[in-house]
Amino acid sequence: MIPELGHFAIALACIIAAAQAVLSIWGAHRNDARLIAAAPALALGQFIAVGLAFLALVWSGVVSDFSVMNVAEYSSALTPLIYKITGTWGNHEGSILLWCLILALCGASMAVFGRGLPSALRARVIGVLGAVACGFLLFTLTASDPFNRVWPPPTDGQGVNPLLQDPGLAFHPPMLYCGYVGFSIAFAFAVASLLEGRVDAAWGRWVRPWTLAAWCFLTCGIALGSWWSYYELGWGGYWFWDPVENASLLPWLTGTALLHSAIVVEKREALKIWSVLLAITTFSLSLSGTFLVRSGLLNSVHAFAEDPTRGVFILALLAIVVGGSLLLFAIRAPVLVPAGIFAPISREGALVLNNILLCSIMCVVLVGTMYPPFVQLIFGQQISVGAPFFDSTAIPLAVPVMAAMGLGPVLSWKRAALAPALIRLWWAALAAFVLTAITFHGLGGVAAVGFGFALWMVLSPAAELVERSRLFRVPLGVSWSRLRLLPRSSYGAAIGHAGLGVTVAGMVGMTLAVHTIHRMHPGETVATGGYNWTLLSLHDQQGPNYVARIADLRVTNARTGALVAIMHPGRRAFPLQQQTTTDVSIKTNGLRDLYVAMGDQRNGGVVMRIHVNPLAPWIWFGALIMAFGGALSLSDRRLRIGAPVRLSRRSAGVSVPAAAE
Repeated sequence: MIPELGHFAIALACIIAAAQAVLSIWGAHRNDARLIAAAPALALGQFIAVGLAFLALVWSGVVSDFSVMNVAEYSSALTPLIYKITGTWGNHEGSILLWCLILALCGASMAVFGRGLPSALRARVIGVLGAVACGFLLFTLTASDPFNRVWPPPTDGQGVNPLLQDPGLAFHPPMLYCGYVGFSIAFAFAVASLLEGRVDAAWGRWVRPWTLAAWCFLTCGIALGSWWSYYELGWGGYWFWDPVENASLLPWLTGTALLHSAIVVEKREALKIWSVLLAITTFSLSLSGTFLVRSGLLNSVHAFAEDPTRGVFILALLAIVVGGSLLLFAIRAPVLVPAGIFAPISREGALVLNNILLCSIMCVVLVGTMYPPFVQLIFGQQISVGAPFFDSTAIPLAVPVMAAMGLGPVLSWKRAALAPALIRLWWAALAAFVLTAITFHGLGGVAAVGFGFALWMVLSPAAELVERSRLFRVPLGVSWSRLRLLPRSSYGAAIGHAGLGVTVAGMVGMTLAVHTIHRMHPGETVATGGYNWTLLSLHDQQGPNYVARIADLRVTNARTGALVAIMHPGRRAFPLQQQTTTDVSIKTNGLRDLYVAMGDQRNGGVVMRIHVNPLAPWIWFGALIMAFGGALSLSDRRLRIGAPVRLSRRSAGVSVPAAAE
């Protein structure tokens, strides 16, 4: 009964979404107050219906209703409760329903938190979201129904994919989807602005918080996925340029560009056409990633099973959404005349350079990702594009991005002089140069330059705050007052840029990693990376739905002999799925990771993959810092509604520094 109610809820949500799209957009076009007022209610109704369907699917998994094909194929009686719940979105049908739920949540959020928008604009935005939701709900009903029944029902299910039975995967897909789908609001604003034929400073102020929220979620989702690959797959790396990894990186790059472009729209009413196009492109890349993962076009450890029928449906949906929005852009873009004029050397110019470089990196990654499947499709030849291509093409483009990140925020709007800006950052540049010079001979040129740029990205935002507080040039109390009165968005931007510097430092540190593979027997010791690794014993351990083979290793300092860690890598065998996974052991002190992955066991010995990864934790710590900076900016009321500074917050005799994003 519950599955039938869930199926009915999806059908009801599809009808509501269609009404939401047609009535909202038509009402805004005709300026019909009744239809405009109905848009928020329809968005909330769609969210409630999809939410009920999702809860029905979760309930079916929790109670192990194996008459539901989705539960029978992706759950079992022995599966722990947490993975019965997370298994809901650990498969194609459930993940699409999760996508629909988050898309409905975006519409409901616009209905609740968009009350400050002009009513006609809000109705158009809600209508566009309803049209996209209608397409995905129709796809769910026709080609991806999570409530399909199987008869007779099996006595037990096939179980959750062992690779997905991990706490990190409980949060990674929802976080990633919140980022993907969150950009649908920026897309809806772009289409609504094209329908109205107007983009102004208010548009930039309205788009920025929604874009920033989606960017924060996507940043956390990518970081969680990278961390999961690092400790679950046993490869010892953080990013493998896997096609599906690239599919999540693409909208992050253009979303970052959109975030900066919207600043220029808000401050100078320039880059209107570019901002609208970036909004369309970012959500289009999110949809493209969905198509690539589910069509079988990409071969990846992350990809879902190949299903051409589903791929064709998503491709058609993609063509309608992307093609329709780009056609509307081609027709209406000429009316979006930019009002702000600026010199090449200005803050606007630095943001334009930033956007050009980010979009160039996106194009490089897109070409490298899509070239192999197209060659196979057209010529029938199998080729691979790996890390050497991406590293040699993307890194040279990333270097000027890192250089401009520190310089851009200290430049003036409209027109600036380069020399005074460089003088403001002299101590940050000097520190980066000194670090590069010190580490050049010991680490090599590439690593030394990388650490220098990482330090530059951390110190240059601090230098900007020092400049705005006029530290050491006015009394300390006055500097403190100026810092206290700075908007939170200024601190958020500085923290976000510094977080990227921390991540870059971690990536550079990983290029210095030491790794080796040894076949070890109990009692044997090997020396790697300045440590002695001794295999003490091997033993078995019974889990709830698996049997594990565990190794005990003692790690000591090779120079002093001091005990560093006792590590327990292992291998888990899942009898139901007839699959084996790697249980990596990681010991970290914040500056380096000791990383051990256990391989096959033969002739009394076992293969050990040993890594010493310098600064590896900084990669994910930096991503969290970036997301925190975005969240801090999002908490600023000025960013959310553009409120002026309250007079009560001004201190006598102390001027409030101008906001800088």
